[in-house]
Amino acid sequence: MFSLNWFGGGNKDKQRDAAKKAIIDLREQLSMLQKREKHLEGQVAEQEAIARKYATTNVTIAKAALKRKKLHETSLISLQGQVVTLEQQIHSIESANINAETLRVMKDAGKAMQSIHSGMKIDDVETTMEQIQDQHMLAAEISEALSRGVATDAIDEGELEEELEAMQQESLDQKLLGAETAPSQPVRAPGKSTISLLPQHILTITPAAPVKAQPQKTAEEEEEEELRRLQAEMAA
Repeated sequence: MFSLNWFGGGNKDKQRDAAKKAIIDLREQLSMLQKREKHLEGQVAEQEAIARKYATTNVTIAKAALKRKKLHETSLISLQGQVVTLEQQIHSIESANINAETLRVMKDAGKAMQSIHSGMKIDDVETTMEQIQDQHMLAAEISEALSRGVATDAIDEGELEEELEAMQQESLDQKLLGAETAPSQPVRAPGKSTISLLPQHILTITPAAPVKAQPQKTAEEEEEEELRRLQAEMAA
């Protein structure tokens, strides 16, 4: 307790306790007044009933009942004013207590933020962010380098195309040559030797012309050439 009073914490606790006690006392008094209010309302109703009962048979009793009713109504009006005043005080103290607690919490939060930020400087933050950005850039460069794989010697794509076209042309020439030199079906005449149905000049094999290097073709020309090759194979 000595340490709390030394730093001012004891006074804050006393203030909170005083506010709570005041609210409790006011609520107890309000509860008592509300009970008294209900009692007076019952007395007013009772005296009014008596006055109505004897209004025509016994005027004296009726007037006495009306007087008591007026006294009870006066007390009830005063009591209701006190109830309203107590309710206002309770509301005011509760609001003030809530405001004080809110201010206290905000002050504690401010001190906590100040303590957290005491070891932080804007230059340190900017330096940290720059370092993080540099690491991100380094990671991206490493990832890109790994995705490229091992570098190989440059290959001439044009030379590959020419070699491939030469192979395709050679294959096509061989298939066409095979179709032209196919042997005819021999026919055996009675009493004669087997003869060929085709003339001799057709059976003569013409040597293939030397293959010339073809110029580089477009994709459309290659497709047309492939189609002609397929048509030649089907015709054979």
